[in-house]
Amino acid sequence: MSTIRPYLRLSGLEPLIVRPETNFLNIGERTNVTGSKKFARLVKENKYEEALSVARQQVESGAQVIDVNMDDALLDGVQAMTTFLNLVQSEPDIARIPIMIDSSKFDIIVAGLKCVQGKCIVNSISMKEGEEKFKREANICKLFGAAVVVMAFDEKGQADTLQRRIDICTRAYEILTEEVGFDPQDIIFDPNIFAIATGLEEHNNYAVDFIEATRIIKSRMPLAKISGGVSNLSFSFRGNDHVREAMHSVFLYYAIKAGMDMGIVNAGQLVVYDEIEPELRKLCEDVILNRNNENNEATEKLIAFAETVKAKGKEIIKDESWRHEPVEARLTHSLINGITDHIDEDTEEARKKYPRPLDVIEGPLMDGMNVVGDLFGAGKMFLPQVVKSARVMKKSVAWLTPFIEEEKKNNPDAQQGSVSKVLLATVKGDVHDIGKNIVGVVLGCNGYEIIDLGVMVPADKILDVAQKENVDIVGLSGLITPSLDEMVHVAHEMKRRNMKQPLLIGGATTSRMHTAVKIAPQYDNGVVHVLDASRSVTVAGSLLGEQKSKFLGDTSTEYSKLRDDFNKKKTIKQYLSIQQARENRVQINWDNTVPAAPTFTGTRVFEKADLAAIAKYIDWGPFFIAWEMGGRFPQLLEDEVIGKEATKLYNDAKELLQQIIDEKWLEAQGVIGFWEANSNGADDLKVNTGSGDLRLSFLRQQIKKAPGQPNFSLADFVAPEATGKKDHIGAFSVTIKGIEPHIKRFEEKHDDYNKIMLQALADRLAEAFAEYLHEQVRKDYWGYAKDEVLSNEALIKEEYSGIRPAPGYPACPDHTEKYKLFNLLGGEETTGIHLTESLAMYPAASVCGWFFAHPQSQYFGVGKIKEDQVADYAVRKEMQEEEIARWLRPNIEES
Repeated sequence: MSTIRPYLRLSGLEPLIVRPETNFLNIGERTNVTGSKKFARLVKENKYEEALSVARQQVESGAQVIDVNMDDALLDGVQAMTTFLNLVQSEPDIARIPIMIDSSKFDIIVAGLKCVQGKCIVNSISMKEGEEKFKREANICKLFGAAVVVMAFDEKGQADTLQRRIDICTRAYEILTEEVGFDPQDIIFDPNIFAIATGLEEHNNYAVDFIEATRIIKSRMPLAKISGGVSNLSFSFRGNDHVREAMHSVFLYYAIKAGMDMGIVNAGQLVVYDEIEPELRKLCEDVILNRNNENNEATEKLIAFAETVKAKGKEIIKDESWRHEPVEARLTHSLINGITDHIDEDTEEARKKYPRPLDVIEGPLMDGMNVVGDLFGAGKMFLPQVVKSARVMKKSVAWLTPFIEEEKKNNPDAQQGSVSKVLLATVKGDVHDIGKNIVGVVLGCNGYEIIDLGVMVPADKILDVAQKENVDIVGLSGLITPSLDEMVHVAHEMKRRNMKQPLLIGGATTSRMHTAVKIAPQYDNGVVHVLDASRSVTVAGSLLGEQKSKFLGDTSTEYSKLRDDFNKKKTIKQYLSIQQARENRVQINWDNTVPAAPTFTGTRVFEKADLAAIAKYIDWGPFFIAWEMGGRFPQLLEDEVIGKEATKLYNDAKELLQQIIDEKWLEAQGVIGFWEANSNGADDLKVNTGSGDLRLSFLRQQIKKAPGQPNFSLADFVAPEATGKKDHIGAFSVTIKGIEPHIKRFEEKHDDYNKIMLQALADRLAEAFAEYLHEQVRKDYWGYAKDEVLSNEALIKEEYSGIRPAPGYPACPDHTEKYKLFNLLGGEETTGIHLTESLAMYPAASVCGWFFAHPQSQYFGVGKIKEDQVADYAVRKEMQEEEIARWLRPNIEES
């Protein structure tokens, strides 16, 4: 059983768990009668339904908690809080996030506690009226299960110095944890954010004191949280939103570093720290950090700046000063910033300036791309920016190409320059090419000529083109496991042909270990695994530079050690015979189990499913991984390093996704099916197709487990025939069709950025469609979890009952079972999916799998299996053992 971590756990209709990696919680401030004139007016006019729109806007703007405050002398606070929160609870799009009940009157807080569902936050309690009242109110909050905000306020008043902040919070913490019994993680301190830049010198250090108090409190009470009302900081600049937003952003930048966990802010009005104009950012930092502020000098400068902003209004003036630079500088600026607006005119100006059009490419364009490459290598640019740079480069080259061709025609002997060539291809049987396309873009940005042969390319074609074009490097890509064998074959053929080019290996299923153990021994002139696009430039440079011999020597030594390590590890693991593994199967009490029956048997087709509904199920994490921007979503949008560019990428993706939906670029087609099925008590299922029985064969884990740990097979989760219980198996396929004309259009526009974006979004939509259908299956079509209520985050974490494993993946690694799955679903005509000879699915944005309903079913990896199971499996499938071994080679433990 996993340990329950001491995290702050909040909830509305959906859980919100504040983990150590959680960046910062935005608490929406606009549903506060003291902070929003609009909200106060609507509440006073009893227009509560309209007031809900304010809350909805806060959620849509990114608030993760909503602060609700009804403290107004002309309001019945108890009645207003009760009315509004009851309405909120009836709006799922608002009620899904937790509520912060905010009031200085405890009877209003109690009224709110009686209304909210889930776990809320009370804001606030304090010791301003003594310890006894503090403990009484804390006990009531604890009875309701609420977390509490504790103000740094005692009998002497609010803490306005660093030491008083620390002392009051420490005293309150000891009372709450030792006397009241509060969990430390349910305590949130507000060490008081006061207004700065007021003109009074005693106020100048307020922000510094808050930040330092945060750092000390978090070090002494690490499970407690820190919050604050951020807008208090900038009260001196009321009416000047531009300056206030900058102040809030700068303050949060430093406070979050010190350990601030959450804050009451207008979630829709937070400017990105790096996007604040440098002068304003420096002025804000001087005031907030109280530096260069003797005699209020920094304060006066910020006030003076604020007056200039106020005078001209918050008008955003686009900086076009770079347009006055020389053409070379303008080209570099366009490349670095991905600006295509002026690229044709600038390229034409450069063409007229240089003797030959090729000189423009080899001169200013390559100089600019070298800067891009250096910034990318230094981690100062990220993959989406590099792809945008490539779009600019391609547009510029496209402008120059007719002039270069004309020069060739007029002067066939003209020297056209010497550029290293890299051939890229997705191997035979495989249709996935997003990663390959990205590698091609990145290498192209660094001066390499890319020959991209596309997908499903046979070995002979790859090597024929490589020899004919005299390429410098051959690069292979693949996603599915059979591609690994095809890469081994290509390496073997390169050796047979006595080729000399180094071989690069990349793709989702590839690994350094597999490359070292299986591929490298087949070819003697350099085999290198490339983890991702960002490494490709370094590797290519090493292979084509003066250090080639040393690089290949070091790589060969490294791979030799990996092979030795691999061979040593093989002797350590212990395995059971297949019979022993079956005896250690999953123990399910079938006598007390009534298998759920689906609402129909056979298949049901979903043609032109609603993309807008499907899009709500998108897991954005893998989308960012495809762009080499790792991290948890949505926290990575706030990351100090990649947050700014990740947010731009996310906004571009959402914009393109909306266009895809609105203009019906793509079609979603899916099929689900259910059939009566029972296991044979071993590893096979007998499926009643309606026109006869079909045998599905599954593999079983054979590695020796700790006592009490079973050796899983998917067959364990279906009732054995001997029980006499009627059980079922389900299957599905989904595909996103229609991408080709749009890909072609982007290619014609030299727009790799949107081409790759579209491919990545199609993949995400396919996975989202599978998730969407699985939910429908659980709730309706099979109906074994009718009352399930899960957030999208919970779906991503697979917290549902039942599983949907896919053939070729860890729980059922044999791809050949796809033939049976697709036959059950009606084949290519019904599914809209073509299976290649390696059993990859085309369109590439496709997913298929089985449905298992039993509550004990779970995902697992079969791992390595022994020869006795290979032989047994071949008999069960009525296939040659050699054929089975070819498909399962990565899973077979070699003696």
